[in-house]
Amino acid sequence: MQRRELERVRDLPDSQIDFSDAPERNPRVSDIQVGRFYRPIKQLVSIRVDAEVLAWFRGQGRKYQTYMNEVLRREMQTNARGR
Repeated sequence: MQRRELERVRDLPDSQIDFSDAPERNPRVSDIQVGRFYRPIKQLVSIRVDAEVLAWFRGQGRKYQTYMNEVLRREMQTNARGR
């Protein structure tokens, strides 16, 4: 019975489906789990950083660029909540 109901709804155009009982939800940036379903688009950039900052990040290990991105993302999320 449930399968028939799902098939019936599947064949309906979106405009005829009643979503009134479905809650609206806009996820906050902090709710997004990077790497689970969401894969952010990477963009190649060239930036200038102080030599000692770069040396420190490189000293954190092979994936220092990923770590730099995590630090920047954390800062972005912290400031997004504060505004």
